[in-house]
Amino acid sequence: MAATAENILPKYPLADPARAFLKRAGKMLIDGKWVAADSGKTFDTEDPASGAVVAKIAAAEKSDVDKAVRAARAALEGPWSTMTPSMREGLMLKLADLVEKNAEELAQIESLDNGKTVAMARMVDVGSAPPFIRYMAGWATKITGETIQPSIFRGPDAKFFAYTLKEPVGVCGAIIPWNFPLAMVLWKMCPALATGSTIVIKPAEQTPLSALRLGELVMEAGFPPGVVNIITGLGEVAGAALAGHPGLNKIAFTGSTEIGKIIARAAAENVTRVSLELGGKSPVIVLPDANVDMTIQGAAMGIFFNSGQVCTAGSRLYVHKKIYADVVEGVAEIASKMKLGPGLAPDSELGPLVSKEQQDRVTSFIKSGIAEGAKVLTGGDAVSGGGYFVKPTVLGDTKPDMKVVKEEIFGPVLAASSFDDIDEVIKRANDTSYGLAASVWSNDFRAVQRVVPRLKAGTVWVNAHNLIDPSVPFGGFKHSGFGREMSKMVIDMYTETKSVYYAF
Repeated sequence: MAATAENILPKYPLADPARAFLKRAGKMLIDGKWVAADSGKTFDTEDPASGAVVAKIAAAEKSDVDKAVRAARAALEGPWSTMTPSMREGLMLKLADLVEKNAEELAQIESLDNGKTVAMARMVDVGSAPPFIRYMAGWATKITGETIQPSIFRGPDAKFFAYTLKEPVGVCGAIIPWNFPLAMVLWKMCPALATGSTIVIKPAEQTPLSALRLGELVMEAGFPPGVVNIITGLGEVAGAALAGHPGLNKIAFTGSTEIGKIIARAAAENVTRVSLELGGKSPVIVLPDANVDMTIQGAAMGIFFNSGQVCTAGSRLYVHKKIYADVVEGVAEIASKMKLGPGLAPDSELGPLVSKEQQDRVTSFIKSGIAEGAKVLTGGDAVSGGGYFVKPTVLGDTKPDMKVVKEEIFGPVLAASSFDDIDEVIKRANDTSYGLAASVWSNDFRAVQRVVPRLKAGTVWVNAHNLIDPSVPFGGFKHSGFGREMSKMVIDMYTETKSVYYAF
């Protein structure tokens, strides 16, 4: 019997609020109203653990995107512009409270739509949301310009002073990935709201549900219509229409480098400001003095967290030859014992990948690694029996020219190799087009300080991997994108600077 919502959902421990949301989900939020697509078209969103369709979602096209952008522009020039920074902050704080109040429902929705374990959704995706909203809300009242002393003397009668103003960048577009759907919406939406900008959000077609539920909470919090708009649809249709829309002042994207380049080209036609957080192939460098037990745990979580569907996943493990066998065998042992299952099952430790397409992509990489000579220490294939599961995989004795070492896999696949010389491993770590993150494992402070400055990555962790904090900038070097998320730096990404000269 084919998997359907009718025969799959009753088996899941979904609470009544989440079940009620699934029945009403499907329309888009444009100008404060929940509307169907102009064409009436819809697309399916699936449970990755079974392949069952759990909701039919409005499929936006260009006309829907136009409406959303016009609504955002009207709000920007209308009621939103009359609100003081403290009023914007108050609305954002109310939204944070509502997210906190509805946390369990949001976690269940995220788990069902993305496949991740509900425990992880509670702790990471939803658990981090209220603090992040509150952090960004605080910036609304702290955005300032500066006064500037003129640097050139123009005579005793030529007197003036200058100052700068920070103004909202305007109407923003945000194209969201499917790996952390709720968190990535907030990473884009919150700085836009704090600065007084408005936004049109396009969630990934694979995972639209948590963004739509968040839209309900935005309206409940009392934001004026049009300040936040959420359009759903296919990337090549709705996403393309948004990226190339002449009515935007800024477009923000998180996703693959390939799609990021397409979005940047589309935005360039309208000279739209762009920030891109793109792919990664993050190295994990283990020096000979590292704590082996701590490193094993950290390296395992660095790659298997969120089933490896993380832009900063520690997918390349470089271990000094003195402890290589101990570390790699330890990671493989953890991987072999991880319990795979539906995200909503309380005992699952690793959920499915987000889609059949992603499952096929990841398994093709594994086959390629095996064909090129990598040694399978654990895992190595998909899980039969339904759903988009891939066994957590550790490939040993990998070589720099292997596809699994050079390209982003975005799945639970670790490529491990040993090294003997610091200069050698730094060269191998930097031998990639990506530069998003890296981690170094060592208790030798001097050795760490010699390694960190030489790594071409936007974030370097020491004795940790995948740490994120709202107050710390996040973004990449090279093909991992440009611009920064979080911290004061993201506020600068959503403002324009106006210089004012005052002669007297």
